[in-house]
This record gives sequence, C-alpha cells and structure tokens, in this order.
Amino acid sequence: MGWFILKHIFSTIFSFINIRRLSDQDKDLEILILRQQLSILQRKLNHPIRPSRVEKLTLAVLTTQLKSISQQTTDQLRSVIRIFQPETILRWHRDLVRRKWTYPKKNKGGRPATSPEIESLILQLAQENPRWGYGKIRGALLKLNFKVSRPTIRNILKRHDIQPAPVRNGSIGWRHLMTHYKDQILACDFFTVETVLLRTIYVLFFIELGSRRVHFAGITTHPNQIWVTQQARQLVWELSEREQPLRFLIHDNDGSFCQAFVDVFESEGFHVIPTPVRAPNANAFAERWILSARQECLDLILIFNLAHLRRVLIEFIDYYNSARPHQGIDQQSPLPYSIPSSGTIQCRNVLGGIIHDYYRAPTPLALPAT
Repeated sequence: MGWFILKHIFSTIFSFINIRRLSDQDKDLEILILRQQLSILQRKLNHPIRPSRVEKLTLAVLTTQLKSISQQTTDQLRSVIRIFQPETILRWHRDLVRRKWTYPKKNKGGRPATSPEIESLILQLAQENPRWGYGKIRGALLKLNFKVSRPTIRNILKRHDIQPAPVRNGSIGWRHLMTHYKDQILACDFFTVETVLLRTIYVLFFIELGSRRVHFAGITTHPNQIWVTQQARQLVWELSEREQPLRFLIHDNDGSFCQAFVDVFESEGFHVIPTPVRAPNANAFAERWILSARQECLDLILIFNLAHLRRVLIEFIDYYNSARPHQGIDQQSPLPYSIPSSGTIQCRNVLGGIIHDYYRAPTPLALPAT
C-alpha cells in the first residue's frame, strides 16, 4: 500500500513538472484531447468503446499535431492518451493519410475523354468500311467536324477488339457478301421429313436471298449425286428467264453437292461458294426457311408418303412466295402484292385450315338500273 502511495506521489510530481514545461499551445491541445476522450467515455459508458470515424479523425489530428509541436515520445504521449494506445491513434492517422491518396478525385488534367457519340461513330465507320485505316477514319471525322487523333482512334478500336485495316480487309467477308450482293445470291440446302411409317424423305430447295423466294427442287428417299445434278439442271432452265441474273450459289459441304452439280451452275456464270465446315450461320437464310417450314407446316401435319409431302410443300411454298409477309423485306412477300384501298376482308384456308390467309376482295361494281 505504501509503495502505491509513493508511486502515485512521484507520478503526480513528474506530471506537474512536465506540465510546467509545456507551452500554452501544448496545454490547449492536451485539454482538447482529454475532453474528446471524456466525451467518448461518457457516451460509451455502458457499451464497448467504438469511436466513430469523425472521433478517430479528431483524435488522430490533435495527437499528431501535439507530437509535431512538442516532439514528445510515445511514452510521454501515454500521459495524454488515456483510453487508447498511442500506437492505435497513430495508426488511425496513417490510415487517414492512405485514404487521402487513394480517394478517387476528379481528373482535372490530361486529355479529355472521347464522347460516347464520337466513339460510337468511330466504331460504325470501322465496321462499315473494313478497308479504312486510322487516317481514313480520321479524315471522315474531320469532314463531319470531329477532331480526333490517330492514336485515339487506334485505342478505341483496340478496346473493342477491332483489328487494323490490313487485317480487317483480307477477303470479302460473309456479312459484306450477304448484304451487298444478296440480290444476286442463291442458296440451297437439304432437310429431312419423317413419314408416319418412319420413312425418311429428303427435300432439296433453293432460296433467293434478296427476295426470299423459295424454289422447290424435289424430294427423294435416295439423294444421290445423279439426282441432285438433274435437279440443278431443271432449276437453271427456270432461272434462265429471269430479267436480273443470279451470280452466286451458296451450299454446305454435303457430299451430294458433287462436282457435276457445281459444273451445272458454273456453266451458267455462277460463282459457287461452299460454306465453312460446321458453320450453319453462313447459310442462315436457308436454315431459317427450314425452321419456318417446320413450325408453320410440317410439324402440324402427318406425312404419309412422297406424293403427300410433295402436295403439302407445293401449297405451302406457293403461300410463302405470294402471300406470307416477311419482316426482312419490309412485310412484303417474295412475289410483291398490291394492297387494295377498299374491299371486304376475307380469309383463305391454306393446307386445310392450318394456315389462314387474309386478304381484301375487291368490291363488285353495281350494275346500272334498267
């Protein structure tokens, strides 16, 4: 007990000496720090001491300021910091400094970011003009009153994984072929139909990409090369009467499309283009027509034999070419029709009512009274 009293007396005297050595500014700081700690203790009396971010900020700033003025050691700071370790408060201050330098600030310097409008225009120019390099794109932008440097154009294209002009140019791509030459392209393909007795029938058809007109070539249970070549000859004879000739033929890598089949079309000036291996999207128009034929017709009918399938396909293709609207050609049909301005609305049943075709019947002229 006596030792505790002596220790307390010497501690008080030592504190008094230290206080006498402090300047008025240091004393004011110590008072502020002690009052801040007392405020925390009074408020957190019955709860764990968890100072808020503002309280941490206040104690850290005041303690660091006190240390910078009086050059006190950590042991001397313990006489002022009562409810926390001095190392804890100094760590708070280091965290505040780190937050200051990592806090996202508004970028006030450097080159301004390219606007989304200009960036979208650069991508459009590069995609629609695969032979244009950075300088050509920059010149087109200048003509539109947009000043963009070549490095900026290069960085934008690189960020969107668009290759430079020599790589993008290469050969004529499928997208360019389908869009620019679609009115001169003919595509062909096979698909199968299962009869009621599970007999497989092969259907060969051709489709014009520009108008979406379908040509029914034929059906068979054994699509050998001789049969396919004969169907090609018959189609070429029919197409010879067209005013605008077709110049390209697309087909997949089916073995039935033999060299004799290719020779028939090349003799008429066609450029035959086989699709890449396992790339059905390269013949997307033909694949899409097969889906339409199945969904709108074949999946709704039980096919009995070849003659039955032939009648069904001829009637469906006639409706498809002359009366069915197509989104890809502005809701027209492959064989364009005129829309009467008046007349009664009537319905025509196709394939026994599986498909309903609506049209306007012209109003009959009234006979003059006699």
